[in-house]
Amino acid sequence: MTKKKFTETETSDNWKKALVIFGKHEMAQTHKDSVVTWKSYQGTSKQGNVAQMIATANVSEIVERREYLRRIVAVTSMLGRQGLPFRGHDEGEDSPNRGNFLACMELLKEFDPFLQKHNPPSNAQYISPTSQNDMIDCCAQEVTSVIVSEMTKSKVYSIMVDEARDKKAEQLAVCVRYVSEGAVKERFLALAEIKSFDAQSIANEIQQQIQNYGLAELKCVAQTYDGAAVMSGSTGGVQAHFRRLHPEAIYVHCYAHQLNLVLCNTCKAVPEAVELFSLLECVYSFFSTSLINHHKFMETQAKLGLTKTELVQLSNTRWACQLRSISAVLETLPAILECLSAIGSPIAVGLRAKLYKFSAVYALLMFQSILSVTEGLHKFLQKETLDLAEAFICKQAVCDTLKGKHSDAFATELYEKTKALCNTHSIPEPGAKTRHKQRKMEDFVLEATVGSRTELNNSDTLKRELLFPCVDRMVGELDQRFCSVDAGLLKGVQACSPKSENFLSEPHLNELAKHYRLDLKKEEVLVARNFLTQKTEAGCPPKNMLSVYNLLDSDMFPSLKATIQVALTVPVSSCSCERSFSALRRLHSWLRQTMGQKRLHSLAVMSIEKDTLQHLSHNRVIDRFATLKNRRHSLMLPPTK
Repeated sequence: MTKKKFTETETSDNWKKALVIFGKHEMAQTHKDSVVTWKSYQGTSKQGNVAQMIATANVSEIVERREYLRRIVAVTSMLGRQGLPFRGHDEGEDSPNRGNFLACMELLKEFDPFLQKHNPPSNAQYISPTSQNDMIDCCAQEVTSVIVSEMTKSKVYSIMVDEARDKKAEQLAVCVRYVSEGAVKERFLALAEIKSFDAQSIANEIQQQIQNYGLAELKCVAQTYDGAAVMSGSTGGVQAHFRRLHPEAIYVHCYAHQLNLVLCNTCKAVPEAVELFSLLECVYSFFSTSLINHHKFMETQAKLGLTKTELVQLSNTRWACQLRSISAVLETLPAILECLSAIGSPIAVGLRAKLYKFSAVYALLMFQSILSVTEGLHKFLQKETLDLAEAFICKQAVCDTLKGKHSDAFATELYEKTKALCNTHSIPEPGAKTRHKQRKMEDFVLEATVGSRTELNNSDTLKRELLFPCVDRMVGELDQRFCSVDAGLLKGVQACSPKSENFLSEPHLNELAKHYRLDLKKEEVLVARNFLTQKTEAGCPPKNMLSVYNLLDSDMFPSLKATIQVALTVPVSSCSCERSFSALRRLHSWLRQTMGQKRLHSLAVMSIEKDTLQHLSHNRVIDRFATLKNRRHSLMLPPTK
């Protein structure tokens, strides 16, 4: 062993003294410093340097904050989906009712070990009213971004708009329709308050919403509104102003509104129908406004062994209520007549006298039969996935069914049914002889009634004066009103449906494609016919327009599939807007009148598009919340390498 300096004070070449020398070296400060340095090096190699250790600690804190925010997002999403209020009147710590949001957080904390251990600083609890509003906005924006992303991939869309009074403001609901992932979707886009009610202002507001969501570059193929003049005017209405910006956007008058107008105009044109529905409204008011009369009505039903049934109020906008009202009166007719007799007031006597007529029972049974034919169409037209071709087919089927009721056979059947019901309730059948009133104004042209009317006293008179006029008027209204779409374009849409007689008719498809500036290839249509024929022979025929769209490959039939996509995108009704107003009434109740427009819009998006909200990634919402504004504490994870 060569002689080397082992310590700063001593060298040795005698191994007999090595242990003593090692002991002295171990006690030296230099050795201690070296050991500390070595241990630090070992720790650094395992845990990283100081900067790395600080970064690691920061990431763990961010992960913990995001885990805490996941609970807040979950509570916000649940309350938004259910349309429940967030805030309480008094949110102080001593308040017995701090509001649904804070109550849900407290309930979670009772069962969640993470929340029990997590103790955030006072400036990072994210449960203040401002933070609640920010989280609501982030959830709504993420839902809308999903919708806009799907629309961007689809490239074409239709717009549906309706307006309604909300307290002291006029709200404009904007919905869109498009095809995405092999399905037709109708989505709620925006709720905007409008200050001016003229057509130009409404059209400008619609265009502003389109631009706000970055949809200006997409093709709008159709616009659907109700029949209000300011919306449907062909020269100065909203549809005219909107078409100046979107020339391809055809106007579709909401078919559900059309059907409602058909029934309204039919009943207004027949005096006996006006009297009948006025009588039904009076009977409803008589038993509903007075609790005493209502209790007697319920007791009479129980005494007669009838199923307890409430009378239904009539509605000018929802004609399904008319059918339900007629059915309720027919089901409880014995109780109504007996109850009116027992009450005996002048109003009760008058109502009973009007109901206790053969013609009144005949009219009830007649409208029950007629409205039952249109009831299915009412529900069918409200489907989101319904296409224009199928709606037209079903409308025509209803027309044909109503035409079948314009027959002596149905008139005889209806008369016999009325006769049997009247015999059950001892209502006398009208006699053949009638008392003729003097007609002083018979040779004059009149603009108002003089009180003279044909008495409905036999089968022929009822058929001629009541049944046939109602059926004829309804059929005529159906044929006249359901024609807002250009006939050529309608045939083009029908050519995309396998249920149509002109399915894949090249001239009709060309007309549709030409309007929307699509270059339809003739060869694709020919190949598609053979392809779908083979599918039909193999036992897999396309059932509807959407199934045809899904069967056609986008690489093999690009232009034909684009044409069918346009036909699917054209909406039938604006019922999605009506549904949004139903949600608005639940959200903007009298207890929440101080809510601002931005918050109302966000809550409406969350409530209406609850399915999209439920499947939303919490991390995406948290990322948007983190970047919404500068935060005291970081909430964004560093990018992974």
